Amino acid sequence: MRKKLKIGLFGFGCVGQGLYEVLNQSQLLDAKIEKIVVKTKGKKRAIAEENFSYIADDILEDPTINCVVELIDDANAALDIVLKAFKKGKHVVSANKKLIAENLDLLIQAAKDAGVSFVYEAAVCGSIPIIRNIEEYYNNDALSGLEGICNGTTNYILTKTGEGKSYDQALSEAQELGFAESDPTLDVDGFDAKYKLQILLKHAFGITTAPKDVFNYGIRHIKINDSNYAKEKGYRIKLFSKAHRIGPNQIAGFVAPHMIYSNHQAYHVENEFNAVVVEALFSDQQLFVGKGAGSYPTASAVLSDISALTFDYQYEYKKSKVAELPAFTNNFKVKVYVGSTNRSLIRVFPFIQRDEIFQSESYNYATGWVDFGQIRKYNFNQEESLFLAILPEPIVTLCKDESDSVSSEEFETLLEE
Repeated sequence: MRKKLKIGLFGFGCVGQGLYEVLNQSQLLDAKIEKIVVKTKGKKRAIAEENFSYIADDILEDPTINCVVELIDDANAALDIVLKAFKKGKHVVSANKKLIAENLDLLIQAAKDAGVSFVYEAAVCGSIPIIRNIEEYYNNDALSGLEGICNGTTNYILTKTGEGKSYDQALSEAQELGFAESDPTLDVDGFDAKYKLQILLKHAFGITTAPKDVFNYGIRHIKINDSNYAKEKGYRIKLFSKAHRIGPNQIAGFVAPHMIYSNHQAYHVENEFNAVVVEALFSDQQLFVGKGAGSYPTASAVLSDISALTFDYQYEYKKSKVAELPAFTNNFKVKVYVGSTNRSLIRVFPFIQRDEIFQSESYNYATGWVDFGQIRKYNFNQEESLFLAILPEPIVTLCKDESDSVSSEEFETLLEE
């Protein structure tokens, strides 16, 4: 039997306003926003000032409100709100991927202790119901991997750089269209995609990761030369959140630009769209595509969670309850493309095996296999003269003698200059 939800909404930005509008338009859901708490007084909003409060306890201490929807951008403030809501016996819906990635096990246990639900479909890939599908459809199917575009901002920028525009031109367009923030760091350096990957790792493989353990490298330093190389080779460049089983019982996971062929299911996913390819033992590969950002797409995912709560829905985290959880590892090798205006950087890049090298007065690149542990040593997001992308070859378990054979002292020295 469905129950009526009385909602306390924290935040009235892009997604909060979208939720307010779609919930008012929905004829199928017995739920109502009773109170809205925001941070800034006097800000121009789509509805009248008297609809807002500025005190969190106006929601948290109201015994008639049985569901809190948290849509603010401050992860620390959100953590305080969510934990207090649990203690007051309120279900919580959140879209805050940073909050969840940094505190997931704590939040799971707090919700369990309070006997309430904590759901967050909107935190990963906007309108794509990827968490619910992993929880329900794949609950008894062993997943071998997942990868895809989990950030619409970077996919829009890469679409435009693939058409010949510079990174700065593409970013400016994305900002004008509202796809990118004035400070785009979380998106273009891969942090947003990493937080989403951490959440997917929990549901897909049962493992908990800390942000520091998951490598993220973005697209800030892509050059027209890199886009031209990809085009000449028949690739498109996508920023992927990637997780795959390797070895006997290990999971490799990271965020980085990937060069993919036309036979990859995400090849034709362009602009602000997201796409996730899930590969399982019995069901093989399946592709999920949808808008990953924006007011209405994200609000639709929040609305879906609210609807699920009317039936007391909870995540079961079945993959976390197996006898032996896989281990998260960074001990593997990948094949990469490295491009740079600095010929010396290309020459001494710490490849295990170099397959191709090109040098000219204006630009240089090389491809080959590299110990992923070597990549993790450097903050490539800060290396303006260098762009790195993962090539289509599968991830391979690294042999110990390969790792020991790598020397990168000269490369480190050049990066420090």
